[in-house]
Amino acid sequence: MDIAQPPPAAAEIIAARLRPGARSPFVLGIAGAQGSGKSTVARALAARFGCPVLSLDDLYLDGAARQRLAETVHPLLRTRGVPGTHDVAAGLAAIEALAHGPTLLPRFDKARDEPGSPEPVAGPAEMLILEGWCLGARPQVAAELAAPINDLERMHDADGRWRRWVNAQLAGPYQALWARIDQLVFLEAPGFEVVADWRIEQERAARGPMSDAEVRRFVQHYERLTRHMLRHGHGWADLTLRLDADRRPRD
Repeated sequence: MDIAQPPPAAAEIIAARLRPGARSPFVLGIAGAQGSGKSTVARALAARFGCPVLSLDDLYLDGAARQRLAETVHPLLRTRGVPGTHDVAAGLAAIEALAHGPTLLPRFDKARDEPGSPEPVAGPAEMLILEGWCLGARPQVAAELAAPINDLERMHDADGRWRRWVNAQLAGPYQALWARIDQLVFLEAPGFEVVADWRIEQERAARGPMSDAEVRRFVQHYERLTRHMLRHGHGWADLTLRLDADRRPRD
């Protein structure tokens, strides 16, 4: 969960530009790199509109399922986060259930690295905020997958098997979830270089177990798709807020 504090203006800009449609619930998607302030903005908007929040992180597969992927597909899939490590069907089911009445929203316990207790939510809901680092992302073309882009890929995915599988997952089941988003907001980082610094701030604030060096290695799992989104996300989103290094909207 993002614990960074972007300026209140970010939530105000989004609130002013909402275009609720006829579907129920209206799903507002908030995408952005790790540490960009998605969760903070989502909480502010949820308080303003009195609606529930669902994070893509809450849809992570349990440890046993990710271990099976690690053993049968690629060892890097033991680490949660990339497309293919979420229960997309559970997210779609939760949205559908909110249209009809009370439901239980999935929640993930990152301390245990396992799903937590679902949260009861009143319904039917007119609006849901869905936030996640890769919301709305389209798959890369084959040529873009050919060469490793960082040490993690060079050392552990030299043949490209992991990144091709992740890309195929993004092209498949994830697009159905993205299609359920009625309005997508993209919090655009000024560049991938700041993402590790933002994530280190999170780790320190939460007194997490990872060292700065471990965080920098950890974010390499997400570097490929994050860079892809920084190149193209403004074209996929309905609203793009370009952030500076302090997470302030620049426009």
